[in-house]
Amino acid sequence: MVAALLLLAALTPLDRGHTVPPVARDTHTALIQPTRDDDLAFYDRVIERIAGGESYYDFIVEEQRARDYPVRPGITVRLPTLAYLHAILGESWMTALAAALLAATLAAWWHRLWDEPGGERHRLVAIALLAASATLGLNRSFFVLHELWAGMLIALAFGLHRPGRWGWALAVTALALAIREHVLPFVLLLAAMAAWRRDWTEAAAWAGLVLLFLVGIGAHLALLSPQILASDPQGPGWLALRGLAGWLGNVVLSSNLRFLPHGIAGPIVLLALLGWAGWKSAAGTTGTLLYLGYGIAFMLAGRTNNFYWGAVVAPAIFVGLAFLPMAGASLLRAARGR
Repeated sequence: MVAALLLLAALTPLDRGHTVPPVARDTHTALIQPTRDDDLAFYDRVIERIAGGESYYDFIVEEQRARDYPVRPGITVRLPTLAYLHAILGESWMTALAAALLAATLAAWWHRLWDEPGGERHRLVAIALLAASATLGLNRSFFVLHELWAGMLIALAFGLHRPGRWGWALAVTALALAIREHVLPFVLLLAAMAAWRRDWTEAAAWAGLVLLFLVGIGAHLALLSPQILASDPQGPGWLALRGLAGWLGNVVLSSNLRFLPHGIAGPIVLLALLGWAGWKSAAGTTGTLLYLGYGIAFMLAGRTNNFYWGAVVAPAIFVGLAFLPMAGASLLRAARGR
C-alpha cells in the first residue's frame, strides 16, 4: 500500500499546465526567480498607503477592485494585521523579525524533540530538516505573503506546545490567526486534542481563541461591507476537488522542494507524513493529524493559483522525515506479524 501511494505521488502531475491564469504562473515564477508579480506588488502598494497615513479600510476595497481582484465575498480581502506590521516596522525590522522567528522556531523544536519519546535520538536530523525548509521564511521577496508568516508561526507554536503547557503556543497561534484565517484548522485540532485528553482548561482556551477570531472576522467583514457594491463580481469558488495534485502541488511549490523534479518531490511529502505517523509521541500524533488534515483540505479546496496556501504547513512538515526509520521498523514488524 505504501509503495503504491509513493508511486502514485511520483506520477501525479504538479505542473499547472496551460489552464492556469497568468497571475498564478507569474507567482510560480516568482517563487523560483524572485521577481515582483502582481499579487506581491499589490501587497507592496497596500503597505505603502498605510505607511503614508491612510487607514486600511478606507482604501482596500477600491485598491483591490482597481486591480481586478474580487472583493466579493468579503473574505477575499485579507486581514490587515500583516500590512500594519510591515508599515510600522519597515523592511529592516521585518528582516530581523523573520530571523528571530526562525531562531525561536529552531530552539523550540530542539527542546520539544528532547522532551518527546524517541525525539532525542533523531534530533540533529530533525533540526537540519526544519532549518532547510524554514529558511524560506528569510526570503525578503515574500515577506508580504501572509501564508509565509502564518506558516512560520504555526511551526513555532507547534514546537512550543506541550500537553499541559500551552500558554506561549496559544499566544503565537493567536498572532498567526490574526494574519491568516487558514490557521483556524490548527486551532481546532489543538482544541479537539485537549478535549480528548480531558484537559478542559486548555480546550476552553483554544475555544476562546476561536470565538475571538469569529468576532474579529465579523468586524472585518462589517467594515468592508459598506464599500462592496452589488455590481462587484463574485469571486470564483474555492471548491476545486484537485485531489492528490492539490495536496502535493501546494506543499511542493510552497517549499524548497520546488527545486527538485516533481517525481521526487511528491513522494517526499508522503514520506514526511509517514514519518510523523511512525513517531509514537504526542508530537507525532499532532503532526500526523495536522498535516493529513491540511492535505485533505488541499485535495478538496483551493484553485491552482492558490498553491501558496501550502506555505501554512511547509515549514515543519519535513521534520517527519527524521522519523522514517521508526515508521519503517513499525511496518516491518507488522509485515512479519502477518
